[in-house]
Amino acid sequence: MGLRINQNIAAQNAYRNLSVSDSQMSKSLEKLSSGFRINRAADDAAGLSISEGLRSQVGGLKVAVRNTQDGVSVAQTAEGSLNEVTSILQRMRDLSVQTSNSGSMDTDSKDAANKELQQLNQELDRIGKTTSFGKAKLLDGSFGATSKMDGTTLTSGTTGTLATALTSLSAGGTFTLDTVDGAAPGSTVTVTIAAGDITSSSTGQDVAKVFNNAISTALKGAGYQGNEVKMSAATATNGDTTFSMSGVGSFTATGSPISDAGLTSGTATTADNVSGGNTGRFQVGANAGSNERIAISIGAVDSASLGTKSLDLTTTGGPQAAIDVIDKAIRGVSDSRAELGAYQNRFEHTINNLNVAVENLSASESRIRDTDMAQEMVSFTRSQILTQAGTSMLSQANQSAQNVLSLLR
Repeated sequence: MGLRINQNIAAQNAYRNLSVSDSQMSKSLEKLSSGFRINRAADDAAGLSISEGLRSQVGGLKVAVRNTQDGVSVAQTAEGSLNEVTSILQRMRDLSVQTSNSGSMDTDSKDAANKELQQLNQELDRIGKTTSFGKAKLLDGSFGATSKMDGTTLTSGTTGTLATALTSLSAGGTFTLDTVDGAAPGSTVTVTIAAGDITSSSTGQDVAKVFNNAISTALKGAGYQGNEVKMSAATATNGDTTFSMSGVGSFTATGSPISDAGLTSGTATTADNVSGGNTGRFQVGANAGSNERIAISIGAVDSASLGTKSLDLTTTGGPQAAIDVIDKAIRGVSDSRAELGAYQNRFEHTINNLNVAVENLSASESRIRDTDMAQEMVSFTRSQILTQAGTSMLSQANQSAQNVLSLLR
């Protein structure tokens, strides 16, 4: 082997290996100091793409947990107010039973009981108008409804239009719901009202309950949640009843039971025509799609919708009739409270599921993106030793050319 000075191959080789070792040590330092195995796309292009997708999903799920917790709060707020509504109805029932004891109740006593009853009706109306979560009203019929189809007022009395409507409705029939909750026109849902479910003695609230049960069954059968459209009945002081239907988004309802109930227009086409309407939808998933949402619909709670507004304890037979009406109102409110309780339990299970998903997806993202500190320390130590050795060997290689000088002496 000759001695050459123009090309120090040994030094070049040592320098090349030192550069590689130094680069590896720098990357190890970056990974150890940041805690991330992937700090740039060049570190692992495929891993970066996968981990960013997981990171987006985890972030969305964490927000979905907060959204679902808001759903629990809404359900608790509404149910708490309905608890007081139940207490009011129980007091109204007590007054009705007391006033029914005509053997000891004189006119003045009945009048005093009736005055308290009317005050309680006003409190029902106040609770219905003021109960809210933030600025969203919960018990005025606007929560879970943005469109409304109003009907004509059916007058009370045995020969009035309400009696005629009840006779027609008792025969049963079918009607269709179209374009429900933003579905494409032509996506019809057939709703069946069974003969005999409505009788000539039914109240407006009885009719609304039958309709709502049938609507919910039909919507669930068509793949909906079941509360996208609801009917409500408002009974005035004189006993006149007005039926209406509300839902999220525009919808169409046509068929003989609809016209029999006085809903002759058949169409709710103006979006957001419910004052203060709220879709009642809670985003409980990280992605778009109907399966990522849970919707709550809460009907109106006031003296008209409960049927207690027209009660009068001073008339003959009034207290007895009041007991029946209030019993139905209590059952209706209890059903609403049970539904809200079911939503609350469902939300809590959703939260648990979301938290498990966040934990598992975070672990998956960590395995891809985070630094294995023990393994990286091994690599760093190796690179550090090689760098130190490479520096020493480069120095030795540079010194080897000095041997040529001995030939010149």
